[in-house]
Amino acid sequence: MKKLYIFILFLLSASSAFAQTGRITGQILSSDGQPAEQVSVGLKGSSKGAISDAQGKFNIEKVKIGTHSLLVSYVGLATQEKQVEVVAGETTNVLFTLSESANQLEEVIVKSGNLYKSDQVSSSLKLMTPILETPQNIQVVTSQILADQQIISMSDGLIRNVSGATRLEHWGDMYANISMRGSQIQAFRNGFNVVSSYWGPLTEDMSFVDHIEFVKGPAGFMLANGDPSGLYNVVTKKPTGQNKGEASFTTGSFGLYRAALDLDGKLNKTGKLLYRLNLAGQNKGSFRPFEYNNRYSVAPVVSYQLDDKTKLTAEYTMQYAKMSDVGSYYVFSPEGYASLPREFTTLSPGLPPNKMKDQSIYLNLQHQINEDWKLTAQVAYLNYQQKGSSMWPNTVNPNGTLIRAVGIWDAKSEMTLAQAFINGKVTTGNVTHKILGGIDVGTKEYFADWSQSHNLDTLGHEFDPKNPYYSTPVNGYPVFDRTLNLEARAVNGGGTIDQKYTGLYVQDEIGLLDNKIRLTLAGRYTKVSQSAYGGEAQKANHFTPRVGLSVSIDKNTSVYALYDQAFLPQSGRLAGGASAKPITGNNTELGVKRDWADGRWNTTISIYRILKENELTSDPNSPPNAGLSIVLGQKRAQGVEFDLRGTIVNGLNLTANYAYTNSEVTKVTEGVTDVKVGDVIPGYAKHVVNSWLSYKIQNGVLKGTGIYAGFTYLGDRATSNWSNSNSSLNLPNSFKLDGGVFWEKDKMKLTLNVFNILDKYIYSGGYYEWLNAYYWQADPPRNYRLSLTYKF
Repeated sequence: MKKLYIFILFLLSASSAFAQTGRITGQILSSDGQPAEQVSVGLKGSSKGAISDAQGKFNIEKVKIGTHSLLVSYVGLATQEKQVEVVAGETTNVLFTLSESANQLEEVIVKSGNLYKSDQVSSSLKLMTPILETPQNIQVVTSQILADQQIISMSDGLIRNVSGATRLEHWGDMYANISMRGSQIQAFRNGFNVVSSYWGPLTEDMSFVDHIEFVKGPAGFMLANGDPSGLYNVVTKKPTGQNKGEASFTTGSFGLYRAALDLDGKLNKTGKLLYRLNLAGQNKGSFRPFEYNNRYSVAPVVSYQLDDKTKLTAEYTMQYAKMSDVGSYYVFSPEGYASLPREFTTLSPGLPPNKMKDQSIYLNLQHQINEDWKLTAQVAYLNYQQKGSSMWPNTVNPNGTLIRAVGIWDAKSEMTLAQAFINGKVTTGNVTHKILGGIDVGTKEYFADWSQSHNLDTLGHEFDPKNPYYSTPVNGYPVFDRTLNLEARAVNGGGTIDQKYTGLYVQDEIGLLDNKIRLTLAGRYTKVSQSAYGGEAQKANHFTPRVGLSVSIDKNTSVYALYDQAFLPQSGRLAGGASAKPITGNNTELGVKRDWADGRWNTTISIYRILKENELTSDPNSPPNAGLSIVLGQKRAQGVEFDLRGTIVNGLNLTANYAYTNSEVTKVTEGVTDVKVGDVIPGYAKHVVNSWLSYKIQNGVLKGTGIYAGFTYLGDRATSNWSNSNSSLNLPNSFKLDGGVFWEKDKMKLTLNVFNILDKYIYSGGYYEWLNAYYWQADPPRNYRLSLTYKF
């Protein structure tokens, strides 16, 4: 009875405390009735505040009773003030209407230049918390950064904007294959994991991409199966409700010609039916002869506001690529790295092209149950088809001559994915709860035919890199047998991967002391069945917990700590015939985040340690097309990361970052002799430094004119594969300098960038023991891009 009495007293005191406060909610609209996003709302003389969401809505909890001055501010606009009365235990609703239209608001942001920093993540990440208060390192590459750096695909210099992100040379512009914190991170699109094999997905064309979110460390509890090193989430463009458009034309070195069109607007007078259409096409050559990568993409999106609380969005994306044989990106020589000219190629121009068609359909339903609870459900279907080949040498002789082989590479990937999750807020006394719960289900199938190969050269008539011959090869071009359908050929050749998974997750972010302290408790249960390369289906169940703590030192500064686990099924065929076990891992992380100059720019510092078990890596004693792997055992990645992004002063935008990564093997699976404890993890740089700045003159006759400048430095680089005799041989450090100029006035912008200004011979690669040869892939020499953009 005594315990019950104390508990009742606690409830009464909590109710009494709640009765002494109230809540302020509201919405902010532009002058033409459109929701105004990213507007700051705060109580005058208090640290309490909020930022409006995509619907223009905001919410401020536990406000003391009485009259308050509510301030609304937006970068580049005068602050508005309104008196509000807060009643104990009740909700006060406020409506703000800005004097600017939606189009004018966008122009204000562009003119202020504050588009290098984002305070919120997309709804596809499922979080309701601003980035500053989230107990995890999240970096957003905004649309303005993509435009300023003239990035046209995921493999096109994007990673310079995120600390510690590096990219292996694998297949050039075909796949992104981004590594971070010692491992290849997972690729997501609109919140779905779109990886069906090691080789995917096809790099996204930037014409239909709004921004990219990099989540460092495990996040699989909310985004399906994920690597403990992190992920990147490509967020596609959606309708904004504004009638506007943008057309651009880009030309550049190596025969680059590209055109893109972005149309955005209303399909009916009420504004309930909206659309977005993005089109792009390009012809793109290479500094190596005979290489090309021609593409076009179509991406229509339609959204319909069913009622005040429910919106349905449907989008279709199609990318078509026609490119030269992907193996030609590589160069092989027994004489060492860069021992052949940068523009050297083994490609024979008569080889048929690789053709790829990547299609996806997304349906997203959002329903605002009430002011505190929101339900989101979405499904996706992705279909990828490829017909082509991959060139790789069968033999590299001591004198450098080689026998080129072309292997068939036809592939097909199908994914059907679905998610449903709910976000909500609950207040119990002085404690707030932000609740997230949901379910993920997915089916992925990958078929590939690697079973046929043809030598272009013969013994006695080898290809000589020092005296190359590019006419019809002595052994002719391959004629592959495609009589059977791809599925049958893949089954016969062992080129199949199949995965089915279901995941349930729940998270509670507990806000204490007026939300100055936020404790996150979460967990995910995953059930998965997976088979690979003709093997039996492997089934596994796993629970992954998550604990995070974020503390606001003041309204601009927070510190955080995180412990998280990951669970990632992997596909692999071991030389001994054993099955690949799922990757398990954990991440321990500490960090400090701070907004500077009234939120114009931000810094993040984090330190972390990741342990991973059972991860596979390519077998160094077999060719890559053999698809064989070895188990490392356990590896550890630890390091320090620093990111800065935003508007330093009016007209000066900057993104800069540094990462120290130390990744090595800590345990070796019994029987594995190719790897030893202390070996460096292949395919990363210990020191990565990046910067990119943009400065636009604000006044005078040169108003609207500006400059770009940036560099990338990679230090203490590791080779990209294992080698018994050359495991200590690292790649040299590299430095790349870029820069440019631009001019903009009214609706027109002219941009010129020059990349690799110093014309350095930059490359990445490794050593293949089975070939007794070094291999590398070179970056382009000095080159330029010139773009003209017109908004209407």
